[in-house]
Amino acid sequence: MSLILKPDDERLTWQGVVSLERTDKWVKPWRIPYEQFDLFPPEGIGGHGATAAGVRITFRSNSTTVAGKLELATPEPVDDPARTDLCADGKLLQTIELDQQGTFHFEHLPTGQKSIELWLPQQHEFRLQQLELDDGATVAPLEDHRPRWITYGSSITQCAAAASPAQTWPAIVARRRGLNLTCMGFGGQCHLEPMLARLIRDLPVDYLSVCAGINILGGCSLSLRTFRPAIIGFVQIVREKHPNTPLAVISPIYAPQYETAKNPVELNLRIMRQEVAAAVDTLQAHGDRHIHYIDGLRLFGPDISNWDDLVPDGLHPNADGYKALAEHFLKKVAPKLFV
Repeated sequence: MSLILKPDDERLTWQGVVSLERTDKWVKPWRIPYEQFDLFPPEGIGGHGATAAGVRITFRSNSTTVAGKLELATPEPVDDPARTDLCADGKLLQTIELDQQGTFHFEHLPTGQKSIELWLPQQHEFRLQQLELDDGATVAPLEDHRPRWITYGSSITQCAAAASPAQTWPAIVARRRGLNLTCMGFGGQCHLEPMLARLIRDLPVDYLSVCAGINILGGCSLSLRTFRPAIIGFVQIVREKHPNTPLAVISPIYAPQYETAKNPVELNLRIMRQEVAAAVDTLQAHGDRHIHYIDGLRLFGPDISNWDDLVPDGLHPNADGYKALAEHFLKKVAPKLFV
């Protein structure tokens, strides 16, 4: 016999979510307010508002097994497997690839009381149907008092190609620095939307980071005339409720095919980095003492000796690339941001 926990059990706490959709059979995490889906076009930020990047189910227990069932909302592509991670007391212990039924089973966990985090698939939409623990196991809510960090960006922040959910670069940074992560990475959909600025403004947060540019370049959604004002406006909206929160604004990382070739609205990555830096300079000149500019080339640039191996498509890091990106963020951004 196992201890069966229903998805709405109050002893389960959810981290990295904005809203939870509940029925009597399942709970579905969202990274946008699901009741306001239509206010986040297209399709709830390109359909990624319902994916679980950075989302964790947490609790304290002495169970040595954790099993459960996630109902995947869409059929699982063969080349895009859904994985879930189990961390105990902050350490990544096991990674499991979900089967076609969405079930998972972790075993041989350390004995005794421990903080358990289930990191959920970062590129998939799912509904939790149940969890199973050892028969007679203790279960209690996990109160997370760590500083809250929100990071906003594109697919390079959502990290679909990471080895597993706890091995995206934001997850690695958060675990190493003892932070409660909310990941606002939306693949293809980082266009400095005012509704995302308002959402971030209204969430509790201790540290903020924004990496914007590559989706705007590819989608021609902003021009040389509007890009810098959009950065300033996005930051100022967030600052309405977080005026003194440390904030890193990061320009695009290296992508050779987009460095000098201009898109139809006269932008390339070199120009965009200049515009991001100028926006931050302006905000600093108007009294923002807690904002920092980070040059994306310093974070992940052409000086990396094995760059071609880490970024095989010339744009998106692979699993090893995201681990390297995390290390660079820890060395070059964290000392300025997490103070």
